[in-house]
Formats: sequence, C-alpha cells, structure tokens
Amino acid sequence: MLYPTELHALLFFNFFKENLNILNLANLINGCIKKIFLNKLKIKNFRNHKSFGIDLKEQRAIVLGCNGIGKSNLLESIEFLSQLKSNRALSDKDLIENDSDMAEVIGQIDFKDDLKLNLFRKGSKKIYVNDSILKKQSEIKNYIRSVCFCSSDIGIVRNEPSYRRKWIDKVVSQLEPVYFDLISRFNRLLKQRSHYLRSDSFQNDQSSEIIESFDIQMSIISTRIFRRRRRALLKIKPYVEYWHRYLSKSEEHIGINYLSGIQNISQEEEEEVITKKIVEQLINQRPIEALTGKCNFGPHRDDVEFLINNISVRKYGSSGQQRTFILALKMAELDLLTKTLNVPPILILDDVLAELDITRQNLLLNSVGKNSQCFISATHLDKFNQSFLGSSQMIYL
Repeated sequence: MLYPTELHALLFFNFFKENLNILNLANLINGCIKKIFLNKLKIKNFRNHKSFGIDLKEQRAIVLGCNGIGKSNLLESIEFLSQLKSNRALSDKDLIENDSDMAEVIGQIDFKDDLKLNLFRKGSKKIYVNDSILKKQSEIKNYIRSVCFCSSDIGIVRNEPSYRRKWIDKVVSQLEPVYFDLISRFNRLLKQRSHYLRSDSFQNDQSSEIIESFDIQMSIISTRIFRRRRRALLKIKPYVEYWHRYLSKSEEHIGINYLSGIQNISQEEEEEVITKKIVEQLINQRPIEALTGKCNFGPHRDDVEFLINNISVRKYGSSGQQRTFILALKMAELDLLTKTLNVPPILILDDVLAELDITRQNLLLNSVGKNSQCFISATHLDKFNQSFLGSSQMIYL
C-alpha cells in the first residue's frame, strides 16, 4: 500500500516538474534522503521533569499519559534542543524546574554526535557538541532540526502579525542558520535605536550623525531579513498548495503574500536598491518617531497574508479552513526543509489530533513517520490504527 507522500509524488510529479525545477521528488520516492535519528534523549530539571531518559529505537514515538503529567514538556525539550526557542516560554528561565538553578537537555544524533544544552537561572545558556562548546549557538542546526506543530499554532493563522513573523523567522532560521544571528542583531539594534529616540540627545538634535548611523545599520539588516523571508515564502508556497489540496480534498486556490512596509519593491530589485529605499523611509518617519519614541517601520512590523480563493483566511476563513491551512503550512514546512537540506527534520506533533476531525486525523497519521522521525503526544490510543501502533515506540509518562 502506498503512503500518501508517495501518492503525492506519483500523482503530482509532472505538475511539480513543470512548475518547480527545485523539486526532486524522486529522492523522496526512492528513500535517498538521509534521515536524522535522535537515538537518545535525557533531560534534567526541565519543566516538571526532575530526571528523564530514554533510548529511541523507532522513527515513530507516541508519548502517552494523562493531561498535566508533562507530555508537552518532554516534546518541548526536543524542540528547544533543535531550535533554541520554545513556543510556550517567554523566557529560557521558564523552562527550568522551579526548585533548580539549572536545566539540562542531552541528545545523541546518529549514534555519534552528543549534543548538550545547559540553561541557567543566572546567565545565558550554553551548548556543547561532543563536549566542545559552540561559539555560535546557531550551529546546533547543523546537527538537529525540527518542525513542531502544537494546538496553539492555530494562532499563526488567527492572531496578530507577531505570530506569523515568529513562524516565518523559524522557517528561515532552519533554512539558513545565520538568520538566527541576523534577527538577534536586528532586535538589539532596534532596542538601542528606540532608546536613543527617547533620549535628550535625539530630542535636541534630530539630524545627528548617531541616528543616521542607526538608520544605515538598520536598513542593511532589514534588507537581509526582508529578502530571506520573501524568498522562503516563495519556496514554501508550492508545498502548501499540495498539502492544502490533499487535506481539504478541494481545488481551492491558496495565496501567501509578504506584507512589508517597504514601498514599491519588486521581486527583482537588488539589495542596494532596497537598502536605499529603507533609509529614505526611516528618514521620512523621523518626525513621528520623535513624538512616539518608537520605530514604526521595519521587519518587526511586517506581516504574512494567507488567502483561500483570494479571501483572507484570518478574517473570513471558517474554523475548519483555518485548521486545514495551518496543518498544510506545517507539513509544507517539513517538506521544504527535507528537500532543501536533504535531511528530514524531526516532526513534533503535540496535542494536535484532538483538534482534527477523523478524516484529517487519518490523513495526517498516514503521512507522518515515513521519512522523518516523529514524536506524537496523546492521552489515549483510540485515534491510532493497529498498523501505526505496531510500528511506533511507546513512551509512557
């Protein structure tokens, strides 16, 4: 029996071949893609887990337990090890068990690379690979990547722009690990610039060389963020189109647009041209910034628009359409990273089956764990068929 991902390749190979030269679905069919395998996981003082360790032997793992026992926390440790960020924590310190000063996550990849992440109540986190500390923490993505889908991810479609910016930044940072540092630099620069806008120095001399220096630095970094976000959205769209068609069983047309405050920018414009236009807009908005003390233009204000048949999914999509769209978005993210990196990320499904109807539950379960290692949390096993259970490792909490 063919898996849906194979049907995907067989039924739509010609479509993708004609429209996207970047796809090479033959690799997916033939199983030529290298598979990341997290074969050991140990956590200490992470959330409610004082100590937990397990050897992982199957590509599918079901984390089973009642509500409140720590299933999501366990999956969160895998997400944090691979992405250095959590969907559920405002601060890294929130991840440390209440009575502890330090938390630890250890993972072994492909039986050879030992990864260790230490979190401290005081001080910044430290990451080690084979006992050597990483000077650039983003380099952890050379060893492990993941795509996490949890029930709260519906906010990417439903909620304010910050949810969508956070999502696209995660996608880009996994495609290009340098992007993680780029976003960090931008956030520091934005904070420094905003502080200067509120200072007496700026109020007394709004044409100073200091603000001009800030504008030049911000325009350069903003351009690089803008170009990478837009490029990632162009790459992911065909995968979203496939998965939306597959999950909805319809021919609805989907759209994904990057909404930027940068005016009059075409796809072909060079980096220098975009940078110059950003500087001009920053200069034009200085009178407003002098009053508000805030920068109202830049990547921190941009948005991503999701459409079905040219209608906003956020504003007018039904609950079912929104859930289908976010599921298509996450599966597309998995496909894009697998194809681009030739290494399938770990797929983390945290409490999502309860959000889907029976048809979509089956479509999802039949699609996962073929090429990617997959972790799924559940309170009961009634949503899984015997074939799926027979090829899955059970983790009881």
